[in-house]
Amino acid sequence: MTNTGPQSVETPGADSAPVADARPLELAIVLPTYNERRNVATMVERIDRELKGIAWEVIFVDDNSPDGTSDEARHISLRDPRVRCIQRIGRRGLASAAIEGMCSTAAPFVAVMDADHQHDPALLVGMLEAVRSGDYDLAYASRFAEGASTEAWGRPDRVKASGIANRIANKVTGVELTDPMSGFFLLPAETLRADAHRLSGVGFKILLDILATVDRPLRVKEFPLNFAARAEGESKLDQTVVFEFLVGLYDKWLGRIIPTRFALFGTVGALGVIVQFAALWVMLHLVFGERFVYGNWSENALFNTANTVAAIVAMTFNFVLNNELTYSDKRLRGFGPLLRGWAQFTVACSLGLLTNVGSAAVLKAMGFHDFVAVLVGIVLGAVWNFALSSKFVWGKY
Repeated sequence: MTNTGPQSVETPGADSAPVADARPLELAIVLPTYNERRNVATMVERIDRELKGIAWEVIFVDDNSPDGTSDEARHISLRDPRVRCIQRIGRRGLASAAIEGMCSTAAPFVAVMDADHQHDPALLVGMLEAVRSGDYDLAYASRFAEGASTEAWGRPDRVKASGIANRIANKVTGVELTDPMSGFFLLPAETLRADAHRLSGVGFKILLDILATVDRPLRVKEFPLNFAARAEGESKLDQTVVFEFLVGLYDKWLGRIIPTRFALFGTVGALGVIVQFAALWVMLHLVFGERFVYGNWSENALFNTANTVAAIVAMTFNFVLNNELTYSDKRLRGFGPLLRGWAQFTVACSLGLLTNVGSAAVLKAMGFHDFVAVLVGIVLGAVWNFALSSKFVWGKY
């Protein structure tokens, strides 16, 4: 007997031409990626194998991977139109990638998971059934629920860190979950879109962002996950992962009062204050010392020279930390880009540096204490530094 029911699209690698799926699209799976070319085809095959009877699409949201991840996704989509790719240029971040992918689909339900095979797509069927039934508003996979396992992960350090972060996250969201830091979840698309404009998109844990943003309490269904080891590719989580978690918490609490990026820039600047005072002390007491005091140098000349060097040291320190933390989504990589970025940062902040050093010199000449003179100079240059560096170093002309 011939099957006259809806036909699935041919999977990648098949010889026959793809056949359009007649069923209405039901589920979109968003996969944020970075340098995961070798995971793309195998993940699509796993999803196709597990989601029989469900009309789905996969959306790879790639942060312009140099290994050609987006090219691989586009190649597959030529044979399988259920596979789409969003290639993001000039911006990075797991949370923002997930939001962008979820807002790009017409599917009534959206899921977010990793493309590195650490998340089992077989769970998607049960998660979809739970939310589709109307009994739950969100379903997610937990690494720490009863029946779950992280043994295959092989990272006891990350397991411990995740446990601490989960306890903090539960306090923030007011929802008691075993794994609110999970990156594998499913919810109605309209729930996401209703509050998408309020999501911070900062950091890497979009589930935490959603739970902390949606005003009404969400009914959550938990699924135990056997968290696997990464198959191929590069994790989106780097050495700044803890910092980004704290940034996400700040953004939820104070981000609408003081913009998060400016607060980060200011925090780095505050650390730069310490660096500048330390460098000033070294210059005055260790580099110059008494031989300059009793030489032909006046006290003001010594101070001005030492403070100029200290300001340059602090500015370099600020550039490095801002590149790694404040502008992590626009981070400069490689010796050439870093050198150019430092030069642009120096030029962009030159007026701030002149304001910094000049005002300090004037106040010093007027008899103010060294601490007061330097601090006032730093404050006066801060806003200018932020505005120009945001525009010309990590932004676009």
